[in-house]
Amino acid sequence: MNARPQFKDIASFEEFSKYYWYREELQKICKGLELDSNGMKAELNRVIEEYFKGNKIAPKPRKTAERPKSAVGTPGASCKPKNRAAAPLSLSTGLIACGFTFGPRFRDFFRAQTGVQNFKFNVDMVATAKKVKQDGDASFTLGDLLDVYYGKKTYARYDKVSLQWNKFVKDFCADPATAAFQNKLKTAAALWKIVRDSARPKVYAHSLLEEFKEEL
Repeated sequence: MNARPQFKDIASFEEFSKYYWYREELQKICKGLELDSNGMKAELNRVIEEYFKGNKIAPKPRKTAERPKSAVGTPGASCKPKNRAAAPLSLSTGLIACGFTFGPRFRDFFRAQTGVQNFKFNVDMVATAKKVKQDGDASFTLGDLLDVYYGKKTYARYDKVSLQWNKFVKDFCADPATAAFQNKLKTAAALWKIVRDSARPKVYAHSLLEEFKEEL
């Protein structure tokens, strides 16, 4: 079994995709190549894919919200910003400007907008809000986030690849043959490391136990 090569020794994106990379590793690769290193794994993979095509996606400049002009000389005017929690929300409200969180206030807002009584933020909304904050994108609004909920707009997608480890452990523990191991999680982690650093599919199979029994 061949160990995962160093990135500098990889010649194509197809070869690169055979191996498992953590988000932190992808960010380090992108920074070393002076590429955009923001975003989740799916976005970082796309940046690296473009790099292999000869397209260099440079780091994006951070966007900042325009600061309101101070009311100098106006009697009773305050230099302190208004309480964001007290400001009314609307579809045109900036996600960064209102201090967006996944708390009750914003859940209630989207419950009213969608009419879904048991409203829950979906994974793409979570990924989008995170990226908007990372990018400092002051132009992104709650209305834009609602469009993400309805699938009308795509800003950032949840990285389902990051669930590979969780699925691997779940399938490992579900295999009756693994009952013989006293510390299932430790054994699963050792087996996962072997699979992760190889070019084989990143999924659990019973045959792995026999193939790598000496390493376990």
